[in-house]
Amino acid sequence: MTAVLDGRSRTRRAARPAPARQASPLAARRRRLFWPLLVPALLVYGVFFAGPSLFTVWLSLNKWAGAGPMSFVGLRNYQRLWSDPTFHSAFGNTLWIIFGVGGLTFLVSFGLTMVLRDMAGRKAARAILFFPNIISSVVLAILWGFLFQQGGLVDSILGATGWHHPPNWLGQGDLFRVIMIGLVWTSTGFYTTILMAAVDQIPPDLYEDCELAGANAFQKFRYVTLPLMWDVVGVCAVLWTISAVKVFEFIYAFAGAAGQMPDTGVWNTALYTYGEAFASGGVPRYGSAAASAVVMVALVGLLVALIRRVMRRDAVQF
Repeated sequence: MTAVLDGRSRTRRAARPAPARQASPLAARRRRLFWPLLVPALLVYGVFFAGPSLFTVWLSLNKWAGAGPMSFVGLRNYQRLWSDPTFHSAFGNTLWIIFGVGGLTFLVSFGLTMVLRDMAGRKAARAILFFPNIISSVVLAILWGFLFQQGGLVDSILGATGWHHPPNWLGQGDLFRVIMIGLVWTSTGFYTTILMAAVDQIPPDLYEDCELAGANAFQKFRYVTLPLMWDVVGVCAVLWTISAVKVFEFIYAFAGAAGQMPDTGVWNTALYTYGEAFASGGVPRYGSAAASAVVMVALVGLLVALIRRVMRRDAVQF
């Protein structure tokens, strides 16, 4: 009987709920500070990003000249983009910048990582390569124009090599190619710096093993460097996609005259959006400009999702 009573008393003690653990003073302070610190950030995000973004989507469904009432037109602005040859050309130029300029930029950056990894004075070389990213894009565009003008430095170098009849670099036939080369020049240093930061984290003994196995520089890059910095390459690809769609100042300052837009043959979607909203000779079309901006956002979202999907790999431990 005593054993039964002892068992029941133990059961009652076990069934009693454990006393609630009191939160530490630090955790309590964190909970009290959570909303006071979060609400200002949410307000700034809503006022300066979410609100204007939603308004842009709404504006893309309306016809508005910047003054007076809006008139709802539904998807007519998007239909206009679909049938506008200027937008087709601008969209194609944007794709050329994303894939053509981006591909060449990463190829040059990969080559520089192979050279800079073992080069003496690589820190100074990295600083020189990164230098174009410190200067304003407008200044770089003006400098690029001086280099490629008739009788400029590029023509002088070609003349010294025996090419006495160089093309008109600033003519409409070659202008966009020169712009793409300039974008490669201004972008390579930035991505090379990021990739080299990842390369510096790779253990040197892995390269020593490759040298003992007789691997050349390309094989070291293919089997050691690229797999171990693959996650960083994916991040760089996303950053490039976002920045490539937004390229504006370089093209505007390089190909445009004083106070005038460049020729439509070198427009990208950013310049097309600006031209629709701030047309110098005509009524502004803010609805069409907003529709172009929405298309740009959709393009970026689609490409970023594809990049993350294609470049997804298991993490390599080292």
